[in-house]
Amino acid sequence: MPASAPRALSFDRAAALYAAARPAYPPALLDTVEELTGRPLRGSRVVDVGAGTGIATRLLCARGAHVTAVEPGPGMAGELRRSLPDVPVVRGDGNRLPLAGASADLITYAQSWHWTDPDRSLPEALRVLRPGGALALWWNVADHSAPWTAEQDTRLRLHFGTGDSAHGSPGGAGSRNLRQLPGGEFAQRVLRWSRTVPVDTHLANLSSHSAFLVQGAEGEATTRRFLDEERRHLATVFPDGQVEERYVVEVAVLIR
Repeated sequence: MPASAPRALSFDRAAALYAAARPAYPPALLDTVEELTGRPLRGSRVVDVGAGTGIATRLLCARGAHVTAVEPGPGMAGELRRSLPDVPVVRGDGNRLPLAGASADLITYAQSWHWTDPDRSLPEALRVLRPGGALALWWNVADHSAPWTAEQDTRLRLHFGTGDSAHGSPGGAGSRNLRQLPGGEFAQRVLRWSRTVPVDTHLANLSSHSAFLVQGAEGEATTRRFLDEERRHLATVFPDGQVEERYVVEVAVLIR
């Protein structure tokens, strides 16, 4: 596991919160994956790596894909099994996939590639993909063209004092990993979408990010104070208590 593994596994103790509050993805995302891979998802053998609680897994299944989920965290894997009991779940991570070679038409990483060591995870993906198969990576990141989002980002960075924003930005960690990938050219797309949720859901979404979770029990009081302050800021922008979260989905696909 890479040095970031403890932070990646921090989600495990907040699996139910993650499942309840995190955004899904727009239908256009899977349309784009089909376009870039040149094949329909229906009937495809798909491996969803770092599947978490199954947010992307569920959408892939709804498109008719035969999905196997790979997840390192027992809490996240348990939440996935509870909500998607018919989906096979294997414990593992992208650096060493517990799967046979040439066994998948598509390998997906939804919000999880940046937790891997690309020098290990890319060869592993290519090993497991059949000839002509595809590796698809994507990230939901906050759309900073919305002024309130940019202002929230500033407050998050001040709170953590480390340059961490907790909700990412276009061109962030995911894109940096893509630029550094060896051994192939990725076709890339950018999609914009939004969802409107109650302020409680928005704050729960924020608190489910690793920047908060790694603070552990000793950080609970400071997290609570930050979220209370954030609620007051949001009340001035969204007085009806419904927050419009705007996202950019960054998508990249590599054909084996």
